[in-house]
Amino acid sequence: MTRFAPFLLVLLSALPLRAETTVPRSAAEITLSFAPIVKQAAPAVVNIYAKRVVATRVSPFADDPFFGEFFRGQGRTVPRVQNSLGSGVILSADGIVVSNYHVVGQATEIRVVLNDRREFDAEVVLGDQESDLAVLKLKDAENLPALALRDSNTVEVGDLVLAIGNPFGIGQTVSSGIVSGLARSGISVGSGRGYFIQTDAAINPGNSGGALVDSQGRLVGINTAILTRSGGSNGIGFAIPANLVQRFVAAAAAGETRFARPWAGVSGQAVDGAMAEALGMTIPGGVVLTELHPDSPFRKAGLSVGDVVIEMGGEPVNSPQEMIFRMTAEGIGGGLDIVYLSDGAERRARVALVAAPEMPPRAPLTVPARSVLGGLSVVNINPAVASEYGLAMAAEGVLVTDPGDVAGRVGLRPGDVLLRVNDTAIRQTRDVQDAARATSRIWLIEYMRGGQRGVLRFRV
Repeated sequence: MTRFAPFLLVLLSALPLRAETTVPRSAAEITLSFAPIVKQAAPAVVNIYAKRVVATRVSPFADDPFFGEFFRGQGRTVPRVQNSLGSGVILSADGIVVSNYHVVGQATEIRVVLNDRREFDAEVVLGDQESDLAVLKLKDAENLPALALRDSNTVEVGDLVLAIGNPFGIGQTVSSGIVSGLARSGISVGSGRGYFIQTDAAINPGNSGGALVDSQGRLVGINTAILTRSGGSNGIGFAIPANLVQRFVAAAAAGETRFARPWAGVSGQAVDGAMAEALGMTIPGGVVLTELHPDSPFRKAGLSVGDVVIEMGGEPVNSPQEMIFRMTAEGIGGGLDIVYLSDGAERRARVALVAAPEMPPRAPLTVPARSVLGGLSVVNINPAVASEYGLAMAAEGVLVTDPGDVAGRVGLRPGDVLLRVNDTAIRQTRDVQDAARATSRIWLIEYMRGGQRGVLRFRV
């Protein structure tokens, strides 16, 4: 034992007398512990408890396997409280919090609990179902811990990340992993298909709205969805990139009550192997334009049907969703430099980032209550309306925003496109006013919904 004494003495003298915890600054340091990152980031991740009151239709035949189908949608309505649980991220010291729309959207009561157990009431100042993002403002909050945002364009596959949230309501939890994929755009979230960072860090129900942070504690994205068959984490989670989050917060700070996206006015599809061969491309990539609106900023920049957009803002694009993301992250105003292929030649252009045109004017109209169609509200379809309701780019005519009492009860829905009412063809909102003056006892409403034509017939 004595022959090892000098060695032990040297070893002990080389050890520090006091360990100091700092944020890891190298690959060697990061292998020791994630604790410094968690201590830095976790205080800015909150738990969110939301309630909303919904009208639920109650039928005495609801549980009957036979009559339940016949009486579906009928019966009295009663208010019921729905609870949702999720997470959020503080992005400013005065209480600006970002979460998912599906966590807090349409909530009537929101309670936010911080990591240190402080609690605040909150309200949604800006929400958007399509992007599944919501900005909350905590009441009477100040000097709160906040996360810095990382430019999500700099994120690479293989980067170490931590997912912080409140899975299953058990309390704040941290899981580690890496960025396992970028530019994921085939996942349905909200009312459309988004554009995500993919991670293998465990994300479970309740993690929604939580933080995905890098090895320096910066926000990479907002955890939003998982790909699962069982309802639990299978090692594939998705986060909304920080660049879109930053744009969303900026819109809220500017006082916007609705999130406005730049309008592309194009339809396109990802270039696959067969299409690349037909276009004379050596490697598949980019988005080929299949349709352009006459007022599209891409058309005005010189692009035509058949051209292939391969870069936007210096970043490659390989899907229509990625194109929309690049434009949305820039916001309305200014322009975006693009690279595209036309007739086999590489060209460059600058596309203006503009709001969808409001031409023709919406000319909103509501039918007076004395008519059978009383309460029916409609607008003329223009590019802005088509974008809001997810209609085809070339859609035109008149769209229903509120079906009213009688038409709603017989099956007309918001978002339907009116084609004909009785013998009157509907081309603009004033045609609806003319048709509503009829005194007929038998009514016929022809409409388009989801590309399918339908007819409603009823007697009054």
